[in-house]
Amino acid sequence: NNLMAAQMTNAHRRFLQVLMSNGITEGSEARKLHQHCCETDKVYYAHDKLDDFISIINSHLQPLFMQIRKGISEDDGRAHYAVVNLAETEVTKMASDYTEIELELFRKTMDLIILSENGFASSTDILNLADQLKTKKMKKKEAEQVLKVFVEDKWLSEKNGEYTLHTRCIIEMEQYILSNYQDVARKCNICRSLAIQSQVCESCGIGMHLRCVRKYFRGQTEPRCPKCNEFWSYDTP
Repeated sequence: NNLMAAQMTNAHRRFLQVLMSNGITEGSEARKLHQHCCETDKVYYAHDKLDDFISIINSHLQPLFMQIRKGISEDDGRAHYAVVNLAETEVTKMASDYTEIELELFRKTMDLIILSENGFASSTDILNLADQLKTKKMKKKEAEQVLKVFVEDKWLSEKNGEYTLHTRCIIEMEQYILSNYQDVARKCNICRSLAIQSQVCESCGIGMHLRCVRKYFRGQTEPRCPKCNEFWSYDTP
């Protein structure tokens, strides 16, 4: 494959550096960055070749157990890119940035979100966990600050006091989540990526992202499950 054999240019290196320092980059920003890096380095640029450009970087990252991965935001369906360390699939990815007690709060928050019906956990429920941590108890004020940092660092997203996993977290931890929450974590029946903000069929148990539910049932007067054809009992968003 010619792409795999292609050499990394300064344009590729600059693109990778920015992606790594961003943590996660929205699709339109990644496309602008692709153009900027190619033009600065005076190498061939084609607006529809971002995935090929990334494939070349990935072929050179492979021996380092790293990869640029593309993920879709559960909120708005937009593409995002993040650099993933494949050698660390555990929450240990975060271990260098946070203390043990902060990581424990994150794990417990993740439990609440993934085990919830719709992929959200309220701040009240999360803060109630703060004084039950094994590492040591955390005051609510302290826990509020930690949650704020997780949102700033794009591991969690927050809307009206409800928390869910940020797209960055889903891209980086998909394998970890699928293997550690086998009974409840599921891939969306429509787009086949991990579904956190989702609805689950009461009859056969398949899950669909809220945005995929919205698209799939658009214009249907009596929504039925795409797998078992039973009536879809939720209000469609």
